[in-house]
Amino acid sequence: MNQSDLHDVEAFAARLQGAGRLLALDLGSKTIGLAISDSMWTVASPLHTIKRTKFSKDAAALQEIVAREYIHGLVIGWPINMNGTEGPRCQATSAFQRNLSRLMALPMMYWDERLSSVAAERAMLEADLSRAKRAERIDSVAASVILQAALDRLYEFRR
Repeated sequence: MNQSDLHDVEAFAARLQGAGRLLALDLGSKTIGLAISDSMWTVASPLHTIKRTKFSKDAAALQEIVAREYIHGLVIGWPINMNGTEGPRCQATSAFQRNLSRLMALPMMYWDERLSSVAAERAMLEADLSRAKRAERIDSVAASVILQAALDRLYEFRR
């Protein structure tokens, strides 16, 4: 799969063949925020956060979640700059995805994650969560914002 295919929503939906739960990854340098969808691609829910160590351990944790939750595809936050350019974080995300695709034969798609953390922070403020709870949950809530946006776009391809 080439990198441009990872940005193609319609191709991703076709590879999924219309079924299964999706897992979103919000890759940070210290954590990976996770969110999961229902099997009908309607609702995204925060799952939890993985503290990053080394790739093999991070991948093993993801493989366990994929198996346990019956995941059929991954939506990976694409950390594009606000001006639309791709920087070092995109390169790191691309490398992570390439390595992960060698271990998992799942359809994968990138999704623009600009402002997902801002939206997550606002939602948690509206829910009146304490600063400590917000810090603990920000990455998984940001992953759910990313996943919900992707689900809303994927809806038109649902068979």
